[in-house]
Amino acid sequence: MPLHAQVDQRIAQQRRRAWVALALALGLLALLGARAWVLQVLHHERYAAQAEGNRTAVVPLVPPRGRILDRHGLVLADDLPVYALEITPGRTPDLEGTLQRLAELVELTPRDLQRFRRLRAESKRHDPLPLKTRLSEREMARVAAQLWQLPGVDIQARRLRRYPLGETAAHAIGYIGRISERDRTLMEDWPEERLANYRGSTHIGKLGVEAAQEERLHGRTGLERLETTATGRAVRRLDITPPQAGDDVQLTLDIRLQHLIERLYGPRRGALVALDPRNGQVLALVSMPTFDPNLFVDGIDADNWRALNESIERPLLNRALRGTYPPGSTYKPFMALAALELGLRTPQTTVLDPGYWMLGNHRFRSHGEHALGMVDLRRSIALSSNVYYYTLAHDMGVQAIHDFMAPLGFGQLTGIDLPGEVRGVLPSPAWKRATYRKPEQQRWHPGETISLGIGQGYNSFTMLQLATALAALTNGGQRVTPHLALASRPATAAAPVALPAAAPRALGYRPENLRAVLDAMVAVTTEGTAARVFAGAPYRSGGKTGTAQAVTIGQRERYDAQRLAEFQRDHSLYIGFAPAEAPTVVVAAIVENAGFGAAHAAPIVRRVFDYLLLGLYPSEEDIAATQKGQTAAPIGTPRRIDDVAWPPNHP
Repeated sequence: MPLHAQVDQRIAQQRRRAWVALALALGLLALLGARAWVLQVLHHERYAAQAEGNRTAVVPLVPPRGRILDRHGLVLADDLPVYALEITPGRTPDLEGTLQRLAELVELTPRDLQRFRRLRAESKRHDPLPLKTRLSEREMARVAAQLWQLPGVDIQARRLRRYPLGETAAHAIGYIGRISERDRTLMEDWPEERLANYRGSTHIGKLGVEAAQEERLHGRTGLERLETTATGRAVRRLDITPPQAGDDVQLTLDIRLQHLIERLYGPRRGALVALDPRNGQVLALVSMPTFDPNLFVDGIDADNWRALNESIERPLLNRALRGTYPPGSTYKPFMALAALELGLRTPQTTVLDPGYWMLGNHRFRSHGEHALGMVDLRRSIALSSNVYYYTLAHDMGVQAIHDFMAPLGFGQLTGIDLPGEVRGVLPSPAWKRATYRKPEQQRWHPGETISLGIGQGYNSFTMLQLATALAALTNGGQRVTPHLALASRPATAAAPVALPAAAPRALGYRPENLRAVLDAMVAVTTEGTAARVFAGAPYRSGGKTGTAQAVTIGQRERYDAQRLAEFQRDHSLYIGFAPAEAPTVVVAAIVENAGFGAAHAAPIVRRVFDYLLLGLYPSEEDIAATQKGQTAAPIGTPRRIDDVAWPPNHP
């Protein structure tokens, strides 16, 4: 091949290579341009947000929790601003060494350390956990000076939930606690909007009003957007959406009355519910013994938990809602109403009461086996005849008793706006078949019906159910729904807003039958079993004493309280209403294992009526004697309510 041909061939080859290189370069530039268009145009907003996120941090701002107030505006729960010492275990390389170093800077009690270790076991590694919730200014200064060498340690401004009255009304008010894994599992079913409102929140209502009114009390979480460095340190605030404080919730409770009743119980166990029968407002909801809800706010320590949980007194049990008891003779007015409504008795029908009643070979006794002679409806309630109600129960039968009592609320949920209420037991043959396994246990026996007539046997109700049923007797036969929530006030509102209450339901009782039963109950306080307790009262009231067996006594044995262990002795009950002409309050009370109703429960109810109707607070002498079951009518000189110091300076 000639030389010039070889040169031309090489030049053409070089040109082809140049064109290929140019095409590759242009292709790469096109790809880069397309990628740049995708990043800067098509996905601009997405990547701009990511870039913004790399230089900013969004911090949730937990709202202040709303207060809980009584009906008169007295504070039952609020938030206390504090500075807390917190540790994030996942950011702390040497946790034990850090704890030792902090113990040199602040006073750490064994309770602080026990609580921290328990919370650590229950929480995630990157959850900040409180070590000490109330730092003094001196302690804050010491820790702040050493923070640079204490990784994972922070001082945070927090709001500590506070219950200023301590144990008073603890079962009704409830408490908040740290959000647990169980809480988080339940929260997974919440709507997305509600779940988002708990970003940054560490606490939630656990019991009582704190749980029932959680959505109102919690408030609305705010957001703060901060500019940060590459290491995450905040440089400046870019913008903020302030949190919205939770609503204040006002209750129907009269906390001074509640505190008085708890004092009157003293060391005794029991429960008391006071309602306004006109609307179902709960004036007092007492369960004794009680506990201090402040112990639970940041996690209760092991020693206090063991003391509360293992106590034979069961202070954590809400006896007003969850304690079920045989009603004893307080059941008799409702049985009397059933007899009249069903046409089985008239007010004038008389029954011979020889002190016992026979069914076959079984002898059903009256309490103390006292013969009362001929008794009509009035005397049967005023003097508490068992025989009258033995015969009535026999005539009615178990199914008729069940069907009449159920609409009154016995064995049913009352619908109170608190969590944890129980149904109790309103027995029937169907209930027995569902409850027991063996055929011989499932069979209903005629003798079991007889005991139901005097509130014994399988009957088992709460004081809330008794008070709700009594309200229906006194308000013309209207079934009201008991409730604690009276009003709420948003942080931006000038005045409280009334919360809706369920409308009463008419039960259809004849007025003359209600009046006959109520007149007989008034006779209890004027000439019957509670006459000594209500002697000298300037108002008329009605009621019924009750003594309920805690254990069964054989038909050939006599009841002797001295021979029985305390927890086997009879319960003392009383239900009452006042004033008799137009009742504004009904009360159901029990003092566990205390004996005769007129000796222990009725005196407490008398003082409740004196407080509400007369504005009187008993003397200290009277309170001390009533705690021991040593009073009937008040002793000493009562005081005007406004003359008694508040807040209380005594337990």
